[in-house]
Amino acid sequence: MPGPRSSGDPRPAPDAVGEVIRWAAFSCVLVPVVLLWNGTSPAGAAGTAPGLTAVTAACGLLLRRSERCAARCAAQRGGRHTRSQTPVD
Repeated sequence: MPGPRSSGDPRPAPDAVGEVIRWAAFSCVLVPVVLLWNGTSPAGAAGTAPGLTAVTAACGLLLRRSERCAARCAAQRGGRHTRSQTPVD
């Protein structure tokens, strides 16, 4: 059994966008199966898969682009916002 990690060990950042895409891909398979289970015609259930896949791919591209843009903006500003930089209502 491996020992506990020391607090100095860097942990990789979780890939939140990848996690969302994996769940969306899973649902692209699950939704047609559930539709078939509930009595939808096979053609109708099969027709949902390409539509869900297209939406998943588009959302994945937009999420990755947003992630890159946020990282670029943070690098240009030297990190995260501080309270002194946020506007006050």
